Amino acid sequence: MASTDARESRVQTSDGPMGAGVGSPTRADIGVKTLRQDRWWLYPAATFTVFSAFIIYATVRAFMGSNFYSSPYLSPFYSPCLTDKCGEAADFGTPFGGFPLSAALIILVFPLSFRLTCYYYRKAYYRSFWLSPPACGVAEPHAKYSGETRFPLILQNIHRYAWYAAVVVAVVLTYDVFLAFGPAEGEPDGIHMGLGTVLMLINVVLIWLYTLSCHSCRHITGGRLRHFSKHPVRYKLWTWVSKLNARHANYAWYSLFSVALVDLYIALLAAGVFDDPRFF
Repeated sequence: MASTDARESRVQTSDGPMGAGVGSPTRADIGVKTLRQDRWWLYPAATFTVFSAFIIYATVRAFMGSNFYSSPYLSPFYSPCLTDKCGEAADFGTPFGGFPLSAALIILVFPLSFRLTCYYYRKAYYRSFWLSPPACGVAEPHAKYSGETRFPLILQNIHRYAWYAAVVVAVVLTYDVFLAFGPAEGEPDGIHMGLGTVLMLINVVLIWLYTLSCHSCRHITGGRLRHFSKHPVRYKLWTWVSKLNARHANYAWYSLFSVALVDLYIALLAAGVFDDPRFF
């Protein structure tokens, strides 16, 4: 009788939270949320904390519209700077001259769309923010799941196009690093390098590693080929990207930290908190 009651109890939950995820009819008939004994909640909790901190920081900095340039360093949040408020940081002109809001709001939509639709980031924030599911082998708390077939998640399909925009952004950031080896305002001409130059160089390398290790890049280089032997160049590119792709999650985290660190460093320089240490 006890086993029958337990079975009926599990059946009654089929339309509730246990009716999805590991509690769905197609999975093992387990009446508890999970049988895992490890601290599976640490990963989604840490991801939620770090992502939330980055979102808050990036939002505040994007709307500030100030302290984004300290010659010769331009914050990656504001590059390329395209409004009248950019001053000497407008290396590509000012096509959005009279834009009333922060110049960062014109640019950030492109790297943001790339990161939001990234396959790794989807896994990370689906688990940490939506608990869909919170971890492998843990019941999903949602009764229904439509996947990425409806609005707004159907917009995840723009990821490949967002990748093209991310490549353009990476090229611009690389140009900013080239300029960062130049003299600051008031210095004599020639090659100069400060701590800001080093930080910007590290950041752009991580940005490129994250961009080129993308699953879309892997598909673009070697996807839809029937015979690799007939396309040796694309095959070689595909093997290189595949090696990078194995560490795509790492590059996603490293580049997230580096872009925030570089922006913070330049903001502090622009605010006059300290001077940039110059190596030569």
